Amino acid sequence: MLRRILLPGLFVLLTAAVSDAVWRVAVQEGLRNLQERGAADLRLASDRLVTALVQFREVAVLTADHRAMRALAERGAGTRAEVDEVLQRVADRSGALELLLVAPDGRVLAGPPSAPARLVLTPELRRARHGATGTFHYVEADGVRRIFSFAAPVFGAGGQVVGALLLRLDAGRVEAPGRGDPVPVWFTDAAGVAFVANRSEMVFRRTDPAIPRDVTIYPDAVPLHERPFGIRRVAGWDLAQGGAYLPATGLPVARDLPVIGMRGHGLIDAGAVLRAARAQALAVAVGMLGLGAVIYALWERRRLLSLRLRAEAEANAALEARVAARTAELLEANDRLRRAQAELVQAGKLSALGQMSAGISHELNQPLMAIRSYAENGALFLERGRAAEAADNLSRISELARRMGRIIKNLRAFARQESEPVRDVDMVAVIAAALDLVEGKLARHGVTLDWVPPGGAVQVRGGEVRLQQVVVNLLSNAADAMVESPERRLTIRLAHSGKGRVLLTVADTGPGIAEPERLFDPFYSTKAVGSAEGMGLGLSISYGLVQSFGGAISGANRPEGGAVFTVDLQAAGKGRQAA
Repeated sequence: MLRRILLPGLFVLLTAAVSDAVWRVAVQEGLRNLQERGAADLRLASDRLVTALVQFREVAVLTADHRAMRALAERGAGTRAEVDEVLQRVADRSGALELLLVAPDGRVLAGPPSAPARLVLTPELRRARHGATGTFHYVEADGVRRIFSFAAPVFGAGGQVVGALLLRLDAGRVEAPGRGDPVPVWFTDAAGVAFVANRSEMVFRRTDPAIPRDVTIYPDAVPLHERPFGIRRVAGWDLAQGGAYLPATGLPVARDLPVIGMRGHGLIDAGAVLRAARAQALAVAVGMLGLGAVIYALWERRRLLSLRLRAEAEANAALEARVAARTAELLEANDRLRRAQAELVQAGKLSALGQMSAGISHELNQPLMAIRSYAENGALFLERGRAAEAADNLSRISELARRMGRIIKNLRAFARQESEPVRDVDMVAVIAAALDLVEGKLARHGVTLDWVPPGGAVQVRGGEVRLQQVVVNLLSNAADAMVESPERRLTIRLAHSGKGRVLLTVADTGPGIAEPERLFDPFYSTKAVGSAEGMGLGLSISYGLVQSFGGAISGANRPEGGAVFTVDLQAAGKGRQAA
């Protein structure tokens, strides 16, 4: 009893351990791949932001080198109106918020009418006073609009700095192209605050816990928020718990951007990876528990069987004296029973083997005859040194062998009522292949073929091998039916009947059909009993094959004599066939 309880418990613990290991491996592998894709997405977003800011910085540098800027800043030459016009034109074309010409002491020499008379010397202006291009970002006093500011020095004739060209840019302009991206991306400054983001709820968020809170450049009017997600450890990875507009469970990625003095961040949705890992772990657990249940059931059955056999052995020992007198009679009866059982088993085997052999020999008779003919011709070609024709015969034999395998598969599929997927098939090529198989038989029977292929392909919905098998059955049956006929003409027609259907008709000049209503019954045949030509399976199998891809087959007697079979097939899409 202890073993019966202990072993299942240990197996359950083993299953839990294996499932946990599978889950961890799946999570780690999935997150590793996810991190690579997330890093690539963040790199694209970062390159887009850096490129945009560098372009605006270059605009400031090029504008500062304008002759009107140098003349007004150095000598006061020219008019402010002319410089204002240049600055406004550059701002309109570049998309900048405004451009200002500033003196080294902060006086505004030119710019829009709304510009103040003097500016506080911010870091970028101080840097421009020393002859270098400066970049700075800040939030306006109202705490709403975020500004990128670029200052380029204006050099005089002697190389000294005579002013600075200040370009101010609304941060919303450079972050707008990324707002439709599926991956949340934001960029933090030295204070650890998100200054640019493609999600509005991420702006002014403190997302870098490594930076102290007292390190900030933002005025009191700016509402700084703590990071919008928590971190939890999953399989050795730190995953973020997002909010309403962020992934519920995301993998954070980061990238330093020294060119603009910021750090890029991204949050990649890891929900699919975790769900896939849970599914794999669950599948492993269910599989192991199912296997364990089967093993336990077999072991329990063996135990119960052992107990029952032991009880039966004890009962047999008690009854041994009573059955001694009837031993000889029972032995004789058992011997007769064994002989009868052996005869029934052998008869069943012979019956099944006979049915299979009959069906397969009927369906493979023509390919086998063709293989034999190609083999004999190939031998003659080799004797005569005609290697190319021999190689062609060998290729045909190989193709017929493969086709025989596919025919056997279709016979088995029909017997089991299986269906194969259909596709577009060229019915002209199917008829040509079928005629290639029965060409020898038609020649032996002296059959005249009336068949003119259409000018182009006639596409129908079906299976190529199955359609070839159907056409071969119809042609072969027609040839057999005309053996005793004075006129032996086989007529094949292929045409569109309208409404997306294609009709194939096969007509002969034989005696016709005696019982049309039984035409497609299994084992029904008009040939002599014991004939080696067929067992009455061909039309029955053809009926099932045509129905498997949405078609219909029918047979009738012609008024002028003979039989005609019609195969109604679904045409392919419009414009895909030409008759």
